[in-house]
Amino acid sequence: MRRLYYDLHIHSALSPCADDDNTPNNILGMASLAGIDILALTDHNTAKNCPAFFAAAEKFGITAIAGMELTTSEDIHVVCLFEHLEDALRFDGELDAYRTRVANRPEIFGRQLIMDEEDEITGELPDLLSFATAISIEDVGRIVGSFGGVCYPAHIDRESNGIIATLGTFPKSIGFTMAELHDGSRIGEYAERYGLTDLRFIVSSDAHYLTDIRDKEHFFELPASAVTPDEIRRELFILLRRDNEGTIPEHT
Repeated sequence: MRRLYYDLHIHSALSPCADDDNTPNNILGMASLAGIDILALTDHNTAKNCPAFFAAAEKFGITAIAGMELTTSEDIHVVCLFEHLEDALRFDGELDAYRTRVANRPEIFGRQLIMDEEDEITGELPDLLSFATAISIEDVGRIVGSFGGVCYPAHIDRESNGIIATLGTFPKSIGFTMAELHDGSRIGEYAERYGLTDLRFIVSSDAHYLTDIRDKEHFFELPASAVTPDEIRRELFILLRRDNEGTIPEHT
């Protein structure tokens, strides 16, 4: 086994609230300097920059994960991750049926830039991506799972768009086996306060600016035999899909 350091929540310039400097290459370059091995791109309600992100990742020796940060109908943020880029893009297409069409106002919310692997702008999405979808928190796991993905509530230790702040609790009946914290030092606190000792906790930066990307700290223990990005993704998703055993997992 070996430690692979991760950040599974990063926004590119396609997210309206992210900086335009958050291009695929800039994100990967900063993550490489920070010592990150596994990096997920999770723009708001879209995976359209994931192809460029995957192509650029090869230059930096980082294993790219395709994903998005979905906003449920309750305005709760959920991280959705996919082992295969193709599945993320299929889910992206399916999500069109659940969108509420509200025109973006770039002067207020920021531009929504689609880029290629060389960071050239190839398009700009007109509808505001951060607006809530019609997918409920009860249904998101089933729908994401039907596309081969895994998902879990984002930044549950934050007031803005966190499941606990929104609902007042973490409903165990929904069936989530993971949850994200922005501040990893609060794992014990949240596990005890909300009865979440059987959850796997993921700690990620939710970076919207390059300076938000943190130095390596949190990691997964994966088989040393997993060397290529495909092998690392396969082993990571085996771990993420595994049933929890009732304790906080042995990773930090």
